[in-house]
Amino acid sequence: MTEGYKVADIKLAEKGREGLYLAGRKMPVTAGIIREDFSKNKPLKGIRIGACLHVTKETGNLARTLMAGGAEVYMCGSNPLSTQDDAAAAMVEDGVHVYAWHGNTNEEYYWCVRQVLDAKPHILIDDGGDLIVTAHKEYPDLIKNGIIACQEETTTGVKRFESMEASGNLKIPLFPVNDARCKNEFDNELGTGQGIVSAIYGMHILFAGKTVVIAGYGHCSSGMALRARGLGAKVIVTEIDPIAALKATYAGYQVMKMDDAISQADVVFTATGCSDVVARKHFDKLKDGCILGNLGHFDIEIATKDLYAYATTRKNIRKDVEELTLPNENKIYLLGQGRLANLVLSEGHPAEVMDQSFALQSLISKYIIENREIFNPGIIKVPEDIDNQVGFLKLQTMGIEIDEWTEEQRRYVMGFEEGT
Repeated sequence: MTEGYKVADIKLAEKGREGLYLAGRKMPVTAGIIREDFSKNKPLKGIRIGACLHVTKETGNLARTLMAGGAEVYMCGSNPLSTQDDAAAAMVEDGVHVYAWHGNTNEEYYWCVRQVLDAKPHILIDDGGDLIVTAHKEYPDLIKNGIIACQEETTTGVKRFESMEASGNLKIPLFPVNDARCKNEFDNELGTGQGIVSAIYGMHILFAGKTVVIAGYGHCSSGMALRARGLGAKVIVTEIDPIAALKATYAGYQVMKMDDAISQADVVFTATGCSDVVARKHFDKLKDGCILGNLGHFDIEIATKDLYAYATTRKNIRKDVEELTLPNENKIYLLGQGRLANLVLSEGHPAEVMDQSFALQSLISKYIIENREIFNPGIIKVPEDIDNQVGFLKLQTMGIEIDEWTEEQRRYVMGFEEGT
């Protein structure tokens, strides 16, 4: 067991080990092929990695792989309600410096972030941007002299760093792992899509025949719409992007403004990265029994503070589910305080799809160390060969073979001489 940690209960480690084992069995690239290579070659020897991630059994397998490569790992949670306390305890017994527990306050959350940064990590791996932004605000020496490069794995975080870069405030190299195809076309779409099922677990509703409003039609939201329709729901999509709205329309969904859709909703799910998608003006339009859930990163998509202030009563009806009575006597149900409902109420994305995301983060960590002299501050695209490597490895573990280009095909695709 490592020294230097704070978790809810270290006695939960045995249960956590069971979860890490089961997840690892479903992560053959991260926990198998790459870990074996890292154990043999130690590409991260002497490197400290600081991570702000959802502390789950899947993340525990990422940490094990990074440590197999020789790294010392410090980790805090990227959401106050998403930490799996048993997984956190098991990670401590593995040797990870974990500072995370389910239900920490905002003050405690940032205390945990600072514990990770106080370790002076060489690589930062972030989910949402809080770790890297705090480093820029409060640790100028670490930004200038300590950090080699960093990674961001979620859309919300990438948007924050694009804004930082545009304003000249991003001072370190950053790899937007979220933008790699092996991440956003699988983890985002398939993982979040299936997340609507786990998010609503325990609410005892039948999707078939329900009207489900999905806010947004990006990678995450389009997956949610697809799964809701597959369960028999009537799906309405709301959007502000005209191209995304067209895609939703051509995919067969009804598209309309949230102002018009919300009164029809039996369930509302958001995943837009934007604030006040469900706003104060919508509260009186909510049907009695409507379920509200957010699967975006931050708790700002549903105007939760306004909703709490507006409700006449508020009570927990099960863990992380609140029943709120509105002035018109309608009762609505808020999942996870407006935070990532699939991670708060259940176990998050399936390990099989997280395998690709964490394989990317493992190989990008290796790439950072091997190429540390060539990076400049700013956003750096994940190398296509690493993205493809993860895809090939995943197919290999599934026993799937694909075609290869012939030299003639390669010349044709890469050239311009041949025409009609």
